[in-house]
Amino acid sequence: MTRILKAETVRDGYAKVTLLTLEDDQGRQHRREVVSFGHAACVLPYDPTRKVALIVRVPRAPLLLAGIETPLIEAPAGMIEPGEAPEETARREAMEETGVGLDILEAIGACWSSPGVVAEFTHLFLAPYTSRDRVGKGGGVDSEHEGVRPEEVELSRLGLLQTSGGLADLKTLTLVLALRLKRPDLF
Repeated sequence: MTRILKAETVRDGYAKVTLLTLEDDQGRQHRREVVSFGHAACVLPYDPTRKVALIVRVPRAPLLLAGIETPLIEAPAGMIEPGEAPEETARREAMEETGVGLDILEAIGACWSSPGVVAEFTHLFLAPYTSRDRVGKGGGVDSEHEGVRPEEVELSRLGLLQTSGGLADLKTLTLVLALRLKRPDLF
């Protein structure tokens, strides 16, 4: 069984980077970097009557670094604050990013986003809403400088994007697939 011999924090900012020295079950040592910034929640708000979903487009630094200037289609998501339940985070982020107040949340599951390097565990939710639930302007929190652009998208379009490889955000892809399994009539 692999065990940690040494853990050294090499950066402690928004993201914490820890350099681990590991020893495998054959006594071989190797190093791994782990990036941590906490756990997250993600929600796909959808209107079953109008057959649309609320998504956001956000410029992402890693994509820009990779030469990709087009923002991904993403479901609202964010980091879970200390003392906050994943459901609270999902509702808070949906309001901040899209201006929708959510009541009912359906838990889809929780997963490690990229466990080879990133120590982020994300809780996934689906949430029905109506046009009456859009009570805020969305767009994110100004002080976070995210550039969030909320958008309503037809579920049929999200379905086409999903089948054509056009949904590149893993959280959003998972939630669209889950909604298609549960409610194929909406697509």
